[in-house]
Amino acid sequence: MPASHLVHLECSSCAEQYDPARVHTYCSTCRAPLLPRYDLERVKATVTRDAFRQRKKGMWRWHELLPVHAAGNMIFLGEGDTPLLHAQRLGAALGLSQLYVKDESTNPTGSFKARGLAAAVSKAKELGVTKVIIPTAGNAGGAMAAYAARGGLEAQIYMPQDTPHANIEESRITGANVTLVDGLISDAGRLANQQAEAEGWFDVSTFKEPYRVEGKKIMGYELAEAFDWELPEVIIYPTGGGTGLVGMWKAFDELSALGWLASEKRPRMVVVQAAGCAPVVQAFAAGARHCDFWEGAQTIASGLRVPKSFADRLIMDALYASNGTAVAVSDEAIRQAQRKLATHEGIFPAPEGAATLAGLEQLIEQGWVQPDERVVLFNTGTGLKYI
Repeated sequence: MPASHLVHLECSSCAEQYDPARVHTYCSTCRAPLLPRYDLERVKATVTRDAFRQRKKGMWRWHELLPVHAAGNMIFLGEGDTPLLHAQRLGAALGLSQLYVKDESTNPTGSFKARGLAAAVSKAKELGVTKVIIPTAGNAGGAMAAYAARGGLEAQIYMPQDTPHANIEESRITGANVTLVDGLISDAGRLANQQAEAEGWFDVSTFKEPYRVEGKKIMGYELAEAFDWELPEVIIYPTGGGTGLVGMWKAFDELSALGWLASEKRPRMVVVQAAGCAPVVQAFAAGARHCDFWEGAQTIASGLRVPKSFADRLIMDALYASNGTAVAVSDEAIRQAQRKLATHEGIFPAPEGAATLAGLEQLIEQGWVQPDERVVLFNTGTGLKYI
């Protein structure tokens, strides 16, 4: 029996299907992201939701719902099963009884990017890819370099010159060739795309290949399991490319189709962006389904300095479908939130993770969050990489 019940790839816009046994990027017809689809009836017939708790900890215990068929191609460094911490002291200070932090900083390479790159590089290896390339604001590059090294693939990375030094060094020490770019991640993306086309590198940019979203979606499975197959009322997520937010929304759809949820009530999804780069917030305020390119992007949260996501429509759709919202926070509010998470809960968050707390404070002031609601903040990485 295969480790995966993947059956095809599907365009997220026109629904055209693609063969997952071949290398694909995005839809050749409408240039929208491709999403993996699984034989969920077969999953239901062969495994129960409680069976996953009996397996060895880590992301790959959900292998039926991940895209890699052969166990030997699953590149594992310990990703997944990060702690869901009840932030009681911080919650009490904010007037919330059920505030939680999903702490992704315990993943390999110190961030949630390990999940997506584990899935993407593993599937690339299974499909015979030997060299991978990525433009990155920092953490994705370090994660890709690590998984490429463990899987025996070549790695090429394009990063802005002002990427945190730790991201640059972790990429180089694991064997990747790192090119620093005078500009933003959009400029890095243009150069990476040029090299990929000219030299045959496989580009694992956000949503320009189908599998990073699958690693990130497991965060949604872990949340459902941790809350005994119910979902929290509110999920607050720092959003650059939006892979995790789209991935979790996909996970909730799959969980519903599998019949594993105790309640069909979905979380309200909240996008948090930096005030210096807030294309999703701007689009949400306008009621739009697509984002405009954000000129002059600037913020201390390098992972949020994404002027436009390739999957902007999928992000917006998840916000509207969930009755969610989008908020922008200042760099000063991010700094203050970092200190609050550290002093109240012992968590030293990345600026992107701290932004979720700053966003929550805005929502509390607006009365958008109720005192007894289960609210989950995502700390997407460790603050140590930004020192």
